[in-house]
Amino acid sequence: MKGKQWALIIVALVVIGLGYGALTGAFIANPSQEPSQEGTYDSFAKCLTEKGAVMYGTYWCQHCKNQKAMFGSSFQYVNYVECTQQESLCQANGIEGYPTWVINGNKYSGEKPLETLASLTGCEL
Repeated sequence: MKGKQWALIIVALVVIGLGYGALTGAFIANPSQEPSQEGTYDSFAKCLTEKGAVMYGTYWCQHCKNQKAMFGSSFQYVNYVECTQQESLCQANGIEGYPTWVINGNKYSGEKPLETLASLTGCEL
């Protein structure tokens, strides 16, 4: 009887553990099998720069932070003007809000989905 009781306790603990893991998301797929987001948009960001697209923004602007986050580490390839450091350039280009994208001489204010930037520039996303 004692052996059966221990077996039942072990089975119950395993079932509880599996249920807890499923509820809390403790069982996550092998991270090496998931695609990395690092550098995902490198080619796209480089294309935007090649096409002359420029993002004007500031370090303190939450919408600018959101826009940068869409690119992840690939944002380093975007032609970006920090208006707190290049105020005269931003004024000369008539930048009144952040972020502002200038693409083909046209201004686009606010956060833009990457799909929109792709459409405006012809860059493949």
